[in-house]
Amino acid sequence: MHPYLKEIISIFNKHRDQKKADGAKAYLLHQFEFFGLQTPLRRSLSKAFYKSHPIKNHTELSTLIKECFAQPQRELHYFAIELLGFHHLLWDKKTLPLIEWMITHNSWWDSVDSTNSNIISKFFLKYPEHIAAYTLKWNRSKNNWLKRMSILFQLTYKKNTNTPLLAAYIENTINEDDFFIRKAIGWALRAYAYTNPKWVIHFV
Repeated sequence: MHPYLKEIISIFNKHRDQKKADGAKAYLLHQFEFFGLQTPLRRSLSKAFYKSHPIKNHTELSTLIKECFAQPQRELHYFAIELLGFHHLLWDKKTLPLIEWMITHNSWWDSVDSTNSNIISKFFLKYPEHIAAYTLKWNRSKNNWLKRMSILFQLTYKKNTNTPLLAAYIENTINEDDFFIRKAIGWALRAYAYTNPKWVIHFV
């Protein structure tokens, strides 16, 4: 195990709360283990750690993220997601396969949506030349979490929303039975309705 990961595990263990851990585990349908750290405390500990333990290259960053995801505790998956978001200056084309890997491993709505808000939506604003190729692949994927992200990556784009793309991706998934894809469609349309209600009404 990487010394970086050993150290953050030690820090999280010092703040372990078994009662909260049991509650969080039940909330996510007993799919993951927990330290029982509430979000404000976890983020405070994580941000302090990121600042005091800088990562200098993408290879190390990718290795650490995958090691974190290999651990059973969900807080370490959140830690990895926010770690990649914190080191946005290291992002480049090599980050896209890593993003896909994160979406498709230990997947549930909490980690996938956190990956979007911390990384995916910001990555495509920084590198819009990769939007069409990657999001189309996601939309056509057999993986429902990738499909969800193809619909939601523009969630915060407002006037910068690519409406032909949004419409196409919704139309491609309109007959899906998966709850999280159907919810993504409603969420995306609701969010964009605050910017352009006429477009949403016409589309619906």
